[in-house]
Amino acid sequence: MFTQRLSLLAILALLLAACGQAGTAANPTAGSAGAAATAPAGAAATVAPGGAAATAPAAGAATTAPAGETGGATGTIQVGSKNFTEALITGELYALLLEDAGFEVERKFDLGATPVAQAALASGDIDLYPEYTSTGLLEVLQQEPIFDRTELLTALRSEYESQFQLTWLEPSAFNNTNTFAVTADTATRLSLKTYSDLFAKAGEVRLGGPPEFPERQDTKNLETIYGGPISGFAEYSQLGTGSLRYDALKNGDVDAIVAFGTDGRIRVDNLVILEDDKQAYPSYSLAPVVRQDKLAEFPQIADALNVLAPLLTDSAMQDLNYQVDGPDAKEYAAVAQAFLEQNNLLTR
Repeated sequence: MFTQRLSLLAILALLLAACGQAGTAANPTAGSAGAAATAPAGAAATVAPGGAAATAPAAGAATTAPAGETGGATGTIQVGSKNFTEALITGELYALLLEDAGFEVERKFDLGATPVAQAALASGDIDLYPEYTSTGLLEVLQQEPIFDRTELLTALRSEYESQFQLTWLEPSAFNNTNTFAVTADTATRLSLKTYSDLFAKAGEVRLGGPPEFPERQDTKNLETIYGGPISGFAEYSQLGTGSLRYDALKNGDVDAIVAFGTDGRIRVDNLVILEDDKQAYPSYSLAPVVRQDKLAEFPQIADALNVLAPLLTDSAMQDLNYQVDGPDAKEYAAVAQAFLEQNNLLTR
Protein backbone atom coordinates (compact mmCIF):
# COMPACT_ATOMS: atom_id res chain seq x y z
CA MET A 1 0.00 0.00 0.00
CA PHE A 2 2.75 2.40 0.91
CA THR A 3 4.50 1.61 -2.37
CA GLN A 4 1.30 2.28 -4.33
CA ARG A 5 0.91 5.68 -2.66
CA LEU A 6 4.45 6.67 -3.59
CA SER A 7 3.76 5.69 -7.19
CA LEU A 8 0.58 7.81 -7.28
CA LEU A 9 2.44 10.82 -5.84
CA ALA A 10 5.17 10.50 -8.46
CA ILE A 11 2.59 10.39 -11.25
CA LEU A 12 0.82 13.51 -9.87
CA ALA A 13 4.15 15.42 -9.70
CA LEU A 14 4.87 14.59 -13.33
CA LEU A 15 1.40 15.74 -14.39
CA LEU A 16 1.74 19.07 -12.51
CA ALA A 17 5.15 19.75 -14.07
CA ALA A 18 3.77 19.10 -17.54
CA CYS A 19 0.87 21.51 -16.96
CA GLY A 20 3.25 24.26 -15.87
CA GLN A 21 5.39 23.94 -19.01
CA ALA A 22 2.33 24.06 -21.23
CA GLY A 23 1.13 27.29 -19.59
CA THR A 24 4.46 28.95 -20.13
CA ALA A 25 4.57 27.96 -23.78
CA ALA A 26 1.06 29.28 -24.35
CA ASN A 27 2.00 32.72 -22.97
CA PRO A 28 5.69 33.37 -23.63
CA THR A 29 5.47 37.08 -22.71
CA ALA A 30 3.85 36.56 -19.36
CA GLY A 31 7.07 37.00 -17.47
CA SER A 32 7.82 40.42 -19.07
CA ALA A 33 4.47 42.11 -18.53
CA GLY A 34 5.52 43.80 -15.33
CA ALA A 35 8.74 45.09 -16.87
CA ALA A 36 6.88 46.62 -19.80
CA ALA A 37 4.54 48.41 -17.44
CA THR A 38 7.46 50.20 -15.78
CA ALA A 39 8.74 51.84 -19.00
CA PRO A 40 8.42 55.68 -19.02
CA ALA A 41 5.25 56.95 -20.60
CA GLY A 42 5.77 57.83 -24.25
CA ALA A 43 9.14 56.06 -24.53
CA ALA A 44 9.73 54.40 -27.89
CA ALA A 45 10.03 50.65 -27.71
CA THR A 46 13.03 49.56 -29.78
CA VAL A 47 14.91 46.33 -30.10
CA ALA A 48 18.55 46.25 -31.05
CA PRO A 49 19.98 43.57 -33.32
CA GLY A 50 20.27 40.28 -31.45
CA GLY A 51 17.33 41.10 -29.20
CA ALA A 52 19.16 43.44 -26.80
CA ALA A 53 17.20 46.47 -25.59
CA ALA A 54 18.21 49.72 -27.37
CA THR A 55 18.69 53.01 -25.52
CA ALA A 56 16.95 56.03 -27.15
CA PRO A 57 19.24 59.04 -27.74
CA ALA A 58 18.85 61.97 -25.40
CA ALA A 59 16.79 64.90 -26.62
CA GLY A 60 18.84 67.03 -28.98
CA ALA A 61 21.63 64.47 -29.31
CA ALA A 62 23.25 64.36 -32.74
CA THR A 63 22.37 61.38 -34.88
CA THR A 64 23.97 60.20 -38.08
CA ALA A 65 21.57 59.39 -40.91
CA PRO A 66 22.36 56.68 -43.44
CA ALA A 67 24.01 57.91 -46.64
CA GLY A 68 21.51 59.67 -48.88
CA GLU A 69 19.04 60.39 -46.09
CA THR A 70 18.34 63.59 -44.19
CA GLY A 71 18.65 63.35 -40.44
CA GLY A 72 18.28 65.46 -37.33
CA ALA A 73 16.45 68.50 -38.73
CA THR A 74 13.16 68.68 -36.86
CA GLY A 75 12.83 72.33 -35.80
CA THR A 76 10.85 75.26 -37.16
CA ILE A 77 12.61 77.97 -39.17
CA GLN A 78 11.01 81.34 -39.92
CA VAL A 79 12.18 82.54 -43.34
CA GLY A 80 11.63 86.17 -44.33
CA SER A 81 12.14 88.18 -47.50
CA LYS A 82 11.99 91.73 -48.74
CA ASN A 83 9.29 92.92 -51.10
CA PHE A 84 10.44 92.41 -54.69
CA THR A 85 10.66 89.55 -57.16
CA GLU A 86 14.24 88.44 -56.58
CA ALA A 87 13.83 88.51 -52.81
CA LEU A 88 10.63 86.46 -53.02
CA ILE A 89 12.21 83.88 -55.32
CA THR A 90 15.32 83.44 -53.18
CA GLY A 91 13.29 83.39 -49.98
CA GLU A 92 11.24 80.55 -51.45
CA LEU A 93 14.40 78.75 -52.59
CA TYR A 94 15.67 78.88 -48.99
CA ALA A 95 12.33 77.70 -47.62
CA LEU A 96 12.11 74.74 -49.99
CA LEU A 97 15.68 73.62 -49.28
CA LEU A 98 15.07 73.78 -45.54
CA GLU A 99 11.85 71.81 -45.86
CA ASP A 100 13.71 69.23 -47.89
CA ALA A 101 16.25 69.00 -45.06
CA GLY A 102 13.45 68.10 -42.67
CA PHE A 103 12.57 71.45 -41.11
CA GLU A 104 9.15 72.95 -40.68
CA VAL A 105 9.24 76.37 -42.36
CA GLU A 106 7.14 79.41 -41.62
CA ARG A 107 7.24 81.89 -44.48
CA LYS A 108 7.17 85.61 -43.65
CA PHE A 109 7.72 87.12 -47.08
CA ASP A 110 7.16 90.57 -48.57
CA LEU A 111 8.25 92.34 -45.37
CA GLY A 112 9.34 95.60 -46.97
CA ALA A 113 12.72 97.26 -47.52
CA THR A 114 16.00 96.50 -45.73
CA PRO A 115 15.25 98.34 -42.44
CA VAL A 116 12.07 96.31 -41.93
CA ALA A 117 13.68 92.96 -42.73
CA GLN A 118 16.75 93.69 -40.62
CA ALA A 119 14.61 94.73 -37.64
CA ALA A 120 12.54 91.54 -37.94
CA LEU A 121 15.70 89.42 -37.97
CA ALA A 122 17.34 91.22 -35.06
CA SER A 123 14.18 90.94 -32.93
CA GLY A 124 13.68 87.23 -33.65
CA ASP A 125 10.48 87.65 -35.66
CA ILE A 126 12.32 85.78 -38.42
CA ASP A 127 15.36 83.49 -38.31
CA LEU A 128 16.91 84.32 -41.68
CA TYR A 129 16.36 86.22 -44.93
CA PRO A 130 18.28 86.89 -48.17
CA GLU A 131 20.29 90.14 -48.16
CA TYR A 132 22.83 91.77 -50.46
CA THR A 133 26.41 92.05 -49.25
CA SER A 134 26.97 95.74 -49.93
CA THR A 135 23.47 96.59 -48.72
CA GLY A 136 24.47 95.09 -45.39
CA LEU A 137 27.71 97.03 -45.33
CA LEU A 138 26.40 100.40 -46.50
CA GLU A 139 22.80 100.46 -45.27
CA VAL A 140 22.90 98.41 -42.08
CA LEU A 141 26.46 98.95 -40.84
CA GLN A 142 26.78 102.43 -42.35
CA GLN A 143 30.37 101.77 -43.43
CA GLU A 144 32.38 102.75 -46.48
CA PRO A 145 32.30 100.47 -49.55
CA ILE A 146 34.63 97.48 -49.77
CA PHE A 147 35.27 96.40 -53.36
CA ASP A 148 37.05 93.08 -52.71
CA ARG A 149 34.38 90.39 -52.27
CA THR A 150 36.39 88.29 -49.81
CA GLU A 151 37.22 91.28 -47.62
CA LEU A 152 33.60 92.39 -47.80
CA LEU A 153 32.28 89.05 -46.54
CA THR A 154 34.87 88.91 -43.76
CA ALA A 155 33.90 92.39 -42.57
CA LEU A 156 30.19 91.58 -42.71
CA ARG A 157 30.53 88.43 -40.65
CA SER A 158 32.69 90.11 -38.05
CA GLU A 159 30.46 93.16 -37.58
CA TYR A 160 27.12 91.37 -37.76
CA GLU A 161 28.23 88.75 -35.25
CA SER A 162 29.55 91.29 -32.75
CA GLN A 163 26.76 93.87 -33.13
CA PHE A 164 23.64 91.81 -33.84
CA GLN A 165 24.50 88.14 -33.12
CA LEU A 166 23.74 87.44 -36.78
CA THR A 167 25.99 85.93 -39.43
CA TRP A 168 26.26 85.50 -43.20
CA LEU A 169 26.29 82.18 -45.06
CA GLU A 170 27.87 81.72 -48.51
CA PRO A 171 27.00 84.48 -51.04
CA SER A 172 25.63 83.89 -54.54
CA ALA A 173 27.79 83.84 -57.64
CA PHE A 174 25.75 86.68 -59.16
CA ASN A 175 26.37 90.38 -58.55
CA ASN A 176 23.09 92.27 -58.55
CA THR A 177 24.61 95.71 -58.46
CA ASN A 178 22.61 98.87 -59.05
CA THR A 179 22.80 100.30 -62.53
CA PHE A 180 20.98 102.65 -64.89
CA ALA A 181 19.08 101.42 -67.97
CA VAL A 182 17.79 103.39 -70.96
CA THR A 183 16.27 102.47 -74.30
CA ALA A 184 18.50 102.43 -77.37
CA ASP A 185 16.63 105.48 -78.72
CA THR A 186 17.28 107.48 -75.54
CA ALA A 187 20.93 106.44 -75.48
CA THR A 188 21.34 107.73 -79.04
CA ARG A 189 19.28 110.91 -78.55
CA LEU A 190 21.13 112.01 -75.40
CA SER A 191 24.51 110.41 -76.21
CA LEU A 192 24.43 108.28 -73.07
CA LYS A 193 27.06 105.59 -72.55
CA THR A 194 28.28 106.09 -68.98
CA TYR A 195 27.10 107.29 -65.58
CA SER A 196 29.11 110.44 -66.18
CA ASP A 197 27.08 111.09 -69.33
CA LEU A 198 23.83 110.53 -67.42
CA PHE A 199 24.67 112.90 -64.58
CA ALA A 200 25.88 115.53 -67.05
CA LYS A 201 22.42 115.42 -68.72
CA ALA A 202 20.44 115.03 -65.48
CA GLY A 203 18.34 118.14 -66.10
CA GLU A 204 16.99 116.54 -69.28
CA VAL A 205 16.34 113.08 -67.85
CA ARG A 206 13.22 111.80 -66.12
CA LEU A 207 14.46 109.07 -63.80
CA GLY A 208 12.41 106.31 -62.17
CA GLY A 209 13.23 103.76 -59.51
CA PRO A 210 12.58 102.40 -56.00
CA PRO A 211 11.13 104.82 -53.43
CA GLU A 212 14.13 104.49 -51.10
CA PHE A 213 16.77 104.97 -53.81
CA PRO A 214 17.41 108.73 -53.33
CA GLU A 215 18.06 108.24 -49.60
CA ARG A 216 20.22 105.10 -49.71
CA GLN A 217 23.78 105.33 -48.47
CA ASP A 218 25.15 103.87 -51.70
CA THR A 219 23.23 106.56 -53.61
CA LYS A 220 24.91 109.25 -51.53
CA ASN A 221 28.27 107.71 -52.46
CA LEU A 222 27.14 107.76 -56.09
CA GLU A 223 26.21 111.44 -55.86
CA THR A 224 29.58 112.31 -54.35
CA ILE A 225 31.56 110.40 -56.96
CA TYR A 226 29.60 111.72 -59.95
CA GLY A 227 29.16 115.24 -58.63
CA GLY A 228 25.39 115.63 -58.72
CA PRO A 229 22.33 114.85 -56.58
CA ILE A 230 19.40 112.70 -57.65
CA SER A 231 17.28 115.80 -57.02
CA GLY A 232 19.09 117.34 -59.99
CA PHE A 233 17.25 115.09 -62.43
CA ALA A 234 14.29 116.60 -64.26
CA GLU A 235 12.01 114.25 -62.34
CA TYR A 236 12.22 111.24 -60.06
CA SER A 237 9.28 108.83 -60.15
CA GLN A 238 8.80 106.20 -57.47
CA LEU A 239 8.18 103.03 -59.45
CA GLY A 240 9.02 100.28 -57.00
CA THR A 241 11.44 97.47 -57.71
CA GLY A 242 9.42 95.31 -60.10
CA SER A 243 8.18 95.42 -63.68
CA LEU A 244 6.52 98.84 -63.28
CA ARG A 245 9.92 100.45 -63.91
CA TYR A 246 10.30 98.67 -67.23
CA ASP A 247 6.73 99.36 -68.30
CA ALA A 248 7.24 103.08 -67.61
CA LEU A 249 10.46 103.09 -69.63
CA LYS A 250 8.87 101.21 -72.51
CA ASN A 251 5.85 103.54 -72.53
CA GLY A 252 8.00 106.69 -72.49
CA ASP A 253 6.85 107.85 -69.05
CA VAL A 254 10.50 108.06 -67.93
CA ASP A 255 13.81 108.32 -69.79
CA ALA A 256 15.96 106.18 -67.53
CA ILE A 257 15.43 103.77 -64.66
CA VAL A 258 17.36 102.45 -61.71
CA ALA A 259 17.87 98.80 -62.63
CA PHE A 260 19.51 95.81 -61.00
CA GLY A 261 22.09 93.61 -62.69
CA THR A 262 19.93 90.47 -62.58
CA ASP A 263 16.66 92.03 -63.78
CA GLY A 264 15.27 89.70 -66.43
CA ARG A 265 13.80 92.42 -68.61
CA ILE A 266 17.14 94.11 -69.28
CA ARG A 267 17.96 91.44 -71.85
CA VAL A 268 14.43 90.84 -73.10
CA ASP A 269 13.66 94.55 -73.66
CA ASN A 270 17.05 95.12 -75.37
CA LEU A 271 17.94 97.93 -73.02
CA VAL A 272 21.23 99.78 -72.84
CA ILE A 273 23.05 99.48 -69.50
CA LEU A 274 25.20 102.50 -68.75
CA GLU A 275 28.79 101.98 -67.63
CA ASP A 276 29.77 102.79 -64.05
CA ASP A 277 32.91 104.49 -65.36
CA LYS A 278 34.07 105.73 -61.94
CA GLN A 279 33.21 102.46 -60.13
CA ALA A 280 30.80 103.87 -57.59
CA TYR A 281 29.10 100.57 -56.84
CA PRO A 282 30.72 97.62 -55.04
CA SER A 283 29.54 93.99 -55.19
CA TYR A 284 25.95 93.06 -54.40
CA SER A 285 25.95 89.28 -54.02
CA LEU A 286 23.04 87.72 -52.17
CA ALA A 287 23.38 85.51 -49.09
CA PRO A 288 21.29 84.16 -46.22
CA VAL A 289 21.69 86.26 -43.08
CA VAL A 290 20.94 84.02 -40.10
CA ARG A 291 20.48 84.39 -36.36
CA GLN A 292 23.49 82.81 -34.64
CA ASP A 293 21.38 81.22 -31.92
CA LYS A 294 19.26 79.43 -34.51
CA LEU A 295 22.34 78.33 -36.46
CA ALA A 296 23.93 76.99 -33.26
CA GLU A 297 20.77 75.02 -32.53
CA PHE A 298 20.47 73.72 -36.10
CA PRO A 299 23.84 73.77 -37.92
CA GLN A 300 22.15 71.83 -40.75
CA ILE A 301 20.79 75.19 -41.94
CA ALA A 302 24.18 76.09 -43.39
CA ASP A 303 24.55 72.74 -45.15
CA ALA A 304 21.08 73.04 -46.67
CA LEU A 305 21.50 76.60 -48.00
CA ASN A 306 25.17 76.86 -48.99
CA VAL A 307 24.71 74.41 -51.87
CA LEU A 308 22.62 77.03 -53.65
CA ALA A 309 25.26 79.79 -53.81
CA PRO A 310 27.32 78.66 -56.84
CA LEU A 311 24.20 77.90 -58.90
CA LEU A 312 22.80 81.43 -58.66
CA THR A 313 24.75 83.03 -61.48
CA ASP A 314 23.89 86.31 -63.24
CA SER A 315 22.19 84.51 -66.13
CA ALA A 316 20.37 82.03 -63.88
CA MET A 317 18.94 84.80 -61.72
CA GLN A 318 17.96 86.90 -64.73
CA ASP A 319 16.04 83.93 -66.08
CA LEU A 320 14.28 83.26 -62.77
CA ASN A 321 13.28 86.90 -62.44
CA TYR A 322 11.98 87.06 -66.00
CA GLN A 323 9.79 84.00 -65.54
CA VAL A 324 7.96 85.94 -62.83
CA ASP A 325 8.13 89.49 -64.23
CA GLY A 326 7.82 88.60 -67.92
CA PRO A 327 4.72 87.92 -70.01
CA ASP A 328 4.20 84.43 -68.58
CA ALA A 329 3.88 85.95 -65.08
CA LYS A 330 4.58 82.67 -63.31
CA GLU A 331 4.18 82.32 -59.56
CA TYR A 332 7.52 82.80 -57.80
CA ALA A 333 6.99 79.66 -55.71
CA ALA A 334 6.55 77.51 -58.83
CA VAL A 335 9.64 79.05 -60.44
CA ALA A 336 11.73 78.34 -57.35
CA GLN A 337 10.47 74.74 -57.12
CA ALA A 338 11.28 74.07 -60.78
CA PHE A 339 14.80 75.50 -60.45
CA LEU A 340 15.64 73.25 -57.51
CA GLU A 341 14.20 70.19 -59.26
CA GLN A 342 16.18 70.94 -62.44
CA ASN A 343 19.36 71.12 -60.37
CA ASN A 344 18.57 67.94 -58.42
CA LEU A 345 18.57 69.74 -55.08
CA LEU A 346 15.34 68.25 -53.76
CA THR A 347 15.49 64.72 -52.40
CA ARG A 348 12.00 64.27 -50.99
